[in-house]
Amino acid sequence: MSRLKSLKSKKAKVSESGSGSREGYHHGALRDALIRAADEILTEKGIEGFSLREAARRAQVSPAAPAHHFGSAAGLLTEVAIAGFESLSRDLHDACRTEASPAARLRAQGIAYVRFALAHPGRFQLMFRHDLVLSQNDRLATAAKASMNELEASIVAYLRAKKKPITSEAVRAELLGAWSAVHGFSHLALDGKFTTMAQPRSLSDFVSDELPAMLRALWPDR
Repeated sequence: MSRLKSLKSKKAKVSESGSGSREGYHHGALRDALIRAADEILTEKGIEGFSLREAARRAQVSPAAPAHHFGSAAGLLTEVAIAGFESLSRDLHDACRTEASPAARLRAQGIAYVRFALAHPGRFQLMFRHDLVLSQNDRLATAAKASMNELEASIVAYLRAKKKPITSEAVRAELLGAWSAVHGFSHLALDGKFTTMAQPRSLSDFVSDELPAMLRALWPDR
């Protein structure tokens, strides 16, 4: 009889933590699991397919767990956006390591930006959707700024190589132009606007063929 009570007690504890939940999570591990789950949903279903309940189901915790740790869907999505900007910053930093000229480094970063968007469309679109995240979050602002700093450093080196004035206005103008070019190209690609132009090539082949030429026209070596 005592053994039966013990089994019932164990089942009750599992039920309290959520049906099928993992009992071994500590606080940090659960946060990471929920962030990974949210990122997976965005990858598979896009922003429209995201829900806290689905994130909880994938992390195998109770439906209340995401709100408990992040406060709201916007809180969880903010963490995914922060991770996205951090990943983008690394990609932009690594892209230009082997390039000799400032123009080549800038072009390499442009390609890395577009490749990031195509590889992580749900995450990429979320990163710029201020209505879905906590837009006043300091960590999000810092992560976003860091990714822009990678481009800005290449812009400064490019202007210096071209013997152009390096004023805050000149850097800002060049940075806005560079960001607009690669960000716009990314969205056009994700929205399927290149489908006809790309045929019979795949989108990936189209990007590989056309993007370097476009960027070379924007940032030539000479």
